[in-house]
Amino acid sequence: MEKTIKLSALLVANQLDIKGIKAFLEVKTASESSTELLYAFGNDRYQYYFNFGVIVFSGHSEEEIKIAVKAIQPYLKDPNNNWLRDDHEISVQEGEMEFEFNQLIVDRLDVKVVRIAMFNLAQSVALDYYHNITENLLTEIKGFTRDLERTGKLSINRKDMIKFIGKALNTQNDIADNIYIFDAPEQVWDDEYLDKLHKGLMKHFDLRVRFSEIEYTLRIIEDNLSVFREISNQRESSILEWIIIALILVEVFDLLITKLFKYV
Repeated sequence: MEKTIKLSALLVANQLDIKGIKAFLEVKTASESSTELLYAFGNDRYQYYFNFGVIVFSGHSEEEIKIAVKAIQPYLKDPNNNWLRDDHEISVQEGEMEFEFNQLIVDRLDVKVVRIAMFNLAQSVALDYYHNITENLLTEIKGFTRDLERTGKLSINRKDMIKFIGKALNTQNDIADNIYIFDAPEQVWDDEYLDKLHKGLMKHFDLRVRFSEIEYTLRIIEDNLSVFREISNQRESSILEWIIIALILVEVFDLLITKLFKYV
């Protein structure tokens, strides 16, 4: 018998307070860790909370999704008013496992299968988010390099450059903390079917390729910032040299004036 359920992944904040959400909901979890909470409500209805700001819903209506997100509003750190979203379907049919454009076809459906699908969909939405951030950083970098080409001067001051470097480093740290594409979920270790499902979804969502693209963009940003730091350091060294020259000239003039007055 054919059966289809809908998964909806939403990035609603930069971070979720997992501990706070668990205490607030007061519902027994199907699975939990310091970074994730999975709740099962029966009839293939699940809610999966990730500390990196993503919630994945299975079998929920649009109204139920809105109510659930609104309920945990106090536990959203740096909320995202424009939710980043991706939807995917799981269809149960006899035959081989298949990965179509917006649908996963499996021949069995249980909490483990749904969880692996929800996990990979969450990673996909998170990668979309970090792709947008790194592209915005790269756009800013291009603006500085265009000014450098046109005027021969760096249009960003040292303080703003340090803040920009901090933003880029925080993005790198967030990606390292939140993207687990190189670590298979624990539940696939002893189940060949789940391992095949996990690897198939990773390939279907292009998780490794997209992660590599983000890494490459961050390397370009890092290389540009290294050049900017060199230019800034040279600029400060030049200013310091002129200050030293000015002080020497003051000393020379003072000495000359002193000698002149001595012989007057």
